[in-house]
Amino acid sequence: MKNNAADTDLDSELGDEVSDFKPLTAQEAQDWRARHPQVSVWRIVAVQAVAGVLTALVAWLVTGRAAAGWSAAYGALSVVLPAALFARAVVRRRPGGAAAAMVGIFGWELVKLVLCIAMLAAAPRLVPGLSWLALLAGLVVVMKTYWVALIVRSNVRKTD
Repeated sequence: MKNNAADTDLDSELGDEVSDFKPLTAQEAQDWRARHPQVSVWRIVAVQAVAGVLTALVAWLVTGRAAAGWSAAYGALSVVLPAALFARAVVRRRPGGAAAAMVGIFGWELVKLVLCIAMLAAAPRLVPGLSWLALLAGLVVVMKTYWVALIVRSNVRKTD
C-alpha cells in the first residue's frame, strides 16, 4: 500500500492530537467529578412524570374534554413506565464487568421499546374516547423532557 499526501497529513494531524493529550491527575479527576456529579435516573423519571401530568392537564383544559386529558396521560405513561423499568434494571449492580453491563443495557432497552409499543397498541382498548393527537402530544413532550432534564441540571457547578 502506498502512502499518499492525504494519509501523511492525517497521520501528522492525529499525531499532534495524541501528543497534546494529557491525562488528569487523581486530584484533577476528583475536582472534575465534584463539579460534574452524576444525574440520578430517578430524578429524570420523576421530571418526566411531572411533565406528563402537566401535559394531560393542559390537553384537558385546552380541549375541554376529559378523554383528551386521559389520552395525553396514557401517552406520557407509555414513556414513563418503560423508562422507570429500564432505570430500575440498569442501576442494579451485577457481576460480570463492563461487557455484561453493556449487554444488560441493550437488553433492557429492547424491553423498554417493546413495552412502549405494546402500550401504544393497547391504547384503543384501554382509553375510552382515545384522541391520538393528545396521546402523541403526551408521548413527545415526555420524551423531550428527558433531554431538558439532562441539559438543565441545577447541580453542575461552574468553574471560577
